Amino acid sequence: MRCGSFVGGLGAAQFALPGAVDRLRSYREANGLIRVHATTDPAQPYGASLSWPDNEGRAARAAGAYVVLIDGELAAYLERGGHSVVTFGVDGWADALRVLVDRGTKRSLEIRKVDGQPVREIAIAVEQLHAAGYVDGYKGLVYRGPRARR
Repeated sequence: MRCGSFVGGLGAAQFALPGAVDRLRSYREANGLIRVHATTDPAQPYGASLSWPDNEGRAARAAGAYVVLIDGELAAYLERGGHSVVTFGVDGWADALRVLVDRGTKRSLEIRKVDGQPVREIAIAVEQLHAAGYVDGYKGLVYRGPRARR
């Protein structure tokens, strides 16, 4: 076991296995780094060591939900089911969420609500989603990934 201060703001009594220390070092945020994490992932600090920022949604560490971190800053929260997004004022979240489909985690994403409102009522969200490759669907904007374009 190693003793140290691994997570800022959590106090001095922190312990980790040697392999965990190396993994933490490998996750150092670099400029321009975008990460999409399951909300239950220990590498995702919101809802555990950091409180959720004020928002219009129900952000929580729930199975099936995801967060987008851009340069270490919380950009978006994708609720379980993948239909509703809560944004936190950081651009790039629409592009980042595509990784869930591109890597095969989800077959497709249909964003129906953004910040508690129907997506089509939020012009900036529609613009960002279209720019990221989402197309109009029945209930929202849909991303099916590169395989669907063949």
